[in-house]
Amino acid sequence: MTRLQQLHDGYGQSPWLDNLTRDYLRDGTLARMVSEGIRGVTANPTIFAKAIEGSNAYDAQFADLLRAGRELIDAYWDVVVDDVVDALGVLRPVYDASGGGDGFVSIEVAPELAHDVDGTIRAAQDLHERIDRPNLLVKIPATVEGVDAIAAMIAGARSINVTLIFSIDRYAEVIEAYLSGLEAAAGRGGDLSSVHSVASFFVSRVDVEVDRRLEAIGGDEALALRGRAAVAQAQVAYRLFRDRFAGDRWEALAARGARPQRPLWASTSTKNPAYPDTLYVDNLIGDDTVNTLPEDTIAAFEDHGTLARTVDIDADAAQQVIDDLEAVGIDLEDVGRTLETEGVDKFNASFEHLIGSLDTKAQALAAS
Repeated sequence: MTRLQQLHDGYGQSPWLDNLTRDYLRDGTLARMVSEGIRGVTANPTIFAKAIEGSNAYDAQFADLLRAGRELIDAYWDVVVDDVVDALGVLRPVYDASGGGDGFVSIEVAPELAHDVDGTIRAAQDLHERIDRPNLLVKIPATVEGVDAIAAMIAGARSINVTLIFSIDRYAEVIEAYLSGLEAAAGRGGDLSSVHSVASFFVSRVDVEVDRRLEAIGGDEALALRGRAAVAQAQVAYRLFRDRFAGDRWEALAARGARPQRPLWASTSTKNPAYPDTLYVDNLIGDDTVNTLPEDTIAAFEDHGTLARTVDIDADAAQQVIDDLEAVGIDLEDVGRTLETEGVDKFNASFEHLIGSLDTKAQALAAS
């Protein structure tokens, strides 16, 4: 049994792959990884940009679409949707065997819609209608506008991966959007058991930004806190998850078939080489969680990762780290706002660069 399989079977955490490429679909890599314990797939504009720009596996389809008169942006979505549909097929047995607990593949709305409520709702609905698979999650960023769109989509009984969560306050808003959306869906007679959601709480980027600020502050007290913010904040988020998905309000929804919105630990590769390469896996293991992992982190965890329940082993100590950070001048909510802006901007830049590359490719095809 692999460590990934033990992670799920023994500790209740679902390992997902944070990557999707056509090469993986064609050569059986994704199917092999699923057989070794991967239980879902996440992707984003940056991942698709790397996949399409780094492989010629898409060239023939892209050329055919353009010759058939498809607009550049439409051809992009055709290509991406085809990969997602194929991946959904690979993961469908996991979805069925788990009773809808895992086996999901995520596709994100266009990053330019991050601050457009109505546009996000339309795009998310279109993707669900176009792909029409029960194990599809449409990703919506947790901007202020995104949170409103998330509530509307859940109210319409659509499954959503909420992405780019960087702070406890925003996470609380995401949970409220999910719960209120479920209540609205129930009021419309919707089937709550068909609604799936994860809340993607980003981890390593928090340490990158907090460490930068701690080094600017200087002094032994501040510097001693480097590398501790991300895990502590995620552990506090897990406690909030446990608190909010309990009690009368949640039990009333659960009685109607509602499923909890699991925390998904994202950005779990270590950015600082001075830190252990399994830091954001080893310290965030617990029931009803997901960790989406790039290949290098999977390999590291299989080689020397630690299997133990850690996400709630000492919630008070995690809160103390948060308090200590505040005491030296770190405002984690401001960190969250900064990282949210950067996250949206990075996805926009990746998307625009990819479309530019496709335009260049289209011109070359037209000239050939």
